[in-house]
Amino acid sequence: MAIGKDDVEILKPRTDKREYRRIVLKNSLQVLLIRDPETDKCAAAINVGVGSFSDPDGLEGLATLLGFILYFASEKYPLENSYSKYISEHGGSTNASISSENTNFHFDVNTDGFEEALERFAQRFIKPLMSADATTREIKAVDSASKKGLLSDDRRMHQLQRHISMEGHPYHKFSTGNWDTLEVRPKAKGVDIRQELLKFYEENYSANLMHLVVYSKESLDKIQSLVEDKFQEIRNSGRSFPSFPGQPCSSEHLQILVRAVPIKEGNKLKIVWPITPEIRYYKEGPCRYLDHLIGHEGEGTLSYILRKLGWATRLYAGERNWELEFSFFQVGIDLTNAGQDHMQDIVGLLFKYIQFLQQSGVRKCIFDELSAICETGFHYKDKVDPISYVVSIASKMRMYPPRDWLVGSSRPSNFNQGIIQMVLNELSPDKVRIFWVSKKFEGLTDMVEPWYGTAYSIEKVTTSMIQEWMSLAPNENLHLPAPNIFIPTDLSLKDPEEKIKYPVLLRKSSYSRVWYKPDTMFSSPKACVKMGFNCPCARNSPKDQVLTSIFAGLVMDYLNEYAYYAWVAGLQLRFHKSETYSGFEVTLDGYTHKLRKLLEIVVDKIAKFEVKPDRFSIIKEQVTQDYQNLKFQEPNEQAMYYCSLLLEDRSWPWMEELEVLPNIKSEDLARFAPMMLSRAFLECYIAGNIERAEAGSMMEHVEDIFFKGSNPICQPLFPSQHLTNRVIKLVRGMNYFYSKEGLNPSDENSALLHYIQVHRDDFMLNVKLELFDLIAKVPAFHQLRSVEQLGYLTFLEQRNDYGIRGLQFIIQSTVKGPGHIGLRVQAFLKMFETELYKMTHDEFTSNVNALIDMKLEKHKNLWEESWFYWKEIAEGTLKFDRIEAEVAALRQLTQVELIDFFNEGGAGHVNL
Repeated sequence: MAIGKDDVEILKPRTDKREYRRIVLKNSLQVLLIRDPETDKCAAAINVGVGSFSDPDGLEGLATLLGFILYFASEKYPLENSYSKYISEHGGSTNASISSENTNFHFDVNTDGFEEALERFAQRFIKPLMSADATTREIKAVDSASKKGLLSDDRRMHQLQRHISMEGHPYHKFSTGNWDTLEVRPKAKGVDIRQELLKFYEENYSANLMHLVVYSKESLDKIQSLVEDKFQEIRNSGRSFPSFPGQPCSSEHLQILVRAVPIKEGNKLKIVWPITPEIRYYKEGPCRYLDHLIGHEGEGTLSYILRKLGWATRLYAGERNWELEFSFFQVGIDLTNAGQDHMQDIVGLLFKYIQFLQQSGVRKCIFDELSAICETGFHYKDKVDPISYVVSIASKMRMYPPRDWLVGSSRPSNFNQGIIQMVLNELSPDKVRIFWVSKKFEGLTDMVEPWYGTAYSIEKVTTSMIQEWMSLAPNENLHLPAPNIFIPTDLSLKDPEEKIKYPVLLRKSSYSRVWYKPDTMFSSPKACVKMGFNCPCARNSPKDQVLTSIFAGLVMDYLNEYAYYAWVAGLQLRFHKSETYSGFEVTLDGYTHKLRKLLEIVVDKIAKFEVKPDRFSIIKEQVTQDYQNLKFQEPNEQAMYYCSLLLEDRSWPWMEELEVLPNIKSEDLARFAPMMLSRAFLECYIAGNIERAEAGSMMEHVEDIFFKGSNPICQPLFPSQHLTNRVIKLVRGMNYFYSKEGLNPSDENSALLHYIQVHRDDFMLNVKLELFDLIAKVPAFHQLRSVEQLGYLTFLEQRNDYGIRGLQFIIQSTVKGPGHIGLRVQAFLKMFETELYKMTHDEFTSNVNALIDMKLEKHKNLWEESWFYWKEIAEGTLKFDRIEAEVAALRQLTQVELIDFFNEGGAGHVNL
């Protein structure tokens, strides 16, 4: 039973109808109960206050290994994989994440399976089973996961920053672990890794170090009763939270310039300072204030100046790698090739801007604007799926008082000039760590990071050197950003004239087709506008594809300043080459009030598009790097790409697109852009807190700009240009094998994609495929990944290519080649056939009901709903009642029909 039941008010958004209660069990486990009577899914997350920092010396990765192995079995439920199987059979998912000081376990499930799922979840922390066999297998899984990340530049640079720190501080450790740290070295020292695992569990998995969040549709009293019954037996050893005081960097690790060699193309700067953790002053928000100014992209800011000079394409700033006792503030800059030659100028400009902020003083008007934006964002935050929600809250509970468990540090409200100035002053030349990353340093380094093999070198950077860089940097007019014109002031809700369940066709002409759906579910002052520009000339050749990419990049570049202000105010703009249409897509979503203002700016920039040669060169350089880096994709990603290339009509190999890139000139784009726009059709979707007349007016404005006038930019498409996307039909009974050598010789991973083409979009066939996927997913993972250890990345999933449905196994491995893996996939399908025949009627019915519940799960927010309907529109299927129709088909499906469906085996099989 609970020994504490708080009446403390938990601060929640004014639009949040959920109920909350904090309790403390007799074993000191702190719990937050959440009641949501409207939910379709229940969820729970437990956060254990121990992570990789607590790995014993010489056993790096032990905390990670424990996180892996706790999924397997418990004394009460000893059958291996039974927990995951139960969760899957009841429409749910389960996972864990491990950080420096925390390990988070979580699951979600359909409401009818929640009580037993919660019981199975709790038993993992009461009496888990950690067999010797499972331990050995999961060490292999940890090693496979580690090898998967060896070629990730983000991981490599993160580990390099950790490596260049005090050896006695846990920040210095290798956190992931591998076969060497968990098998080879312990065995050489006579250490029994399983006994160390049990010891680590006994010492660290204590109820008083845990925080639990439970999300259900039941009453709070009922949820509390369930929690008291199932979690009070978790042992409380009385252990204190591990503490890691002190900054991990001594003077030896400050005032340094580190040159490092990445895997991918691209030049980057990361300027880092150790600072006071913001968690100590989260209501004052010093890092959020500094992030807002140093990372701002408006006129006069550092980012704006660097882009104008052609030295950088992106700048971000903020607190990174923070823990309770220490933290870092980081400014990251993506450099152009020209910027690579101006590193000293760029660092000098950064310190000049910091000096300008220090001399200007902390401005209350800026803090108030930021605070107002955060306040609005908190109160009108979109609802998310329960599993994401409980994970987020459980991760905050240790760090914040109960009143602020939901809000955390997202709502700075106390202006304190002294605290902000204190952190600003910590961004000083005598504490800086500069990491400069470029392939141009190959052969010029003299050290190697031991875990990831990153080549690097270090030199000292004195305060006087940085002062010299500041004096020699360009004399630009750095100033504070202007007030934000996109901050919404009208958050009123429009009353929809009619209750519309599905999108309706608002207007149709030779220019466009406009779909409209008012918000009848979310009561949110937000809207979503999606426009697909179907321009047949955009995809006629590899060169046209590349020109379309550069066009989209340039338009977004011209819009950057507006888009940034809008993003800060809660209004997002996305502009990119379309993956569905021959052309490009524009998406705006966020608060309705200033959405039209942003739309009109976007339309104006497209209509008045011109090629600025200096910006063209920079965007072309970016696009070239993106193409060049495709060869560094993981093998499973390459396999998925090749599968799409083989199946989809009128798709061009990226190697051909890269081949034409060097010869493309700004004049080519100047000729191409008006030709691309000369024939176009607009597919549009407008939804949310917006009236029918407003939606119509918006699209009239867009049509007037592009299609009207004496010399219109666009003409309607010819009837023959309204083409649908086509997919190659595989011959039934034929097997196809496509072998391709991996493009990155340094990557020891290989991958297999086994694709089975099944059918064209059809409600009954769709649900048969989905049901098979639901039933087979966990057994496939267990057999191929957990038992046979073929690869850490192992999954079975459905595939949908423009309405052509299929199934694919994807396995990435360092231990077996694709040929062997392909044979094991076929063996699994044969073995699973037996399991399908053995399945009882009750098991079949349970899986059908689980899939029905999953399909009937309501959209959580406007964006989720809009994405669902836009997919129907963009792919031309227009089956807005898909959910209801497929649920009806499921209710008619019999077990015999499912077995017959499996025996038919789909059409052709492709192995890549």
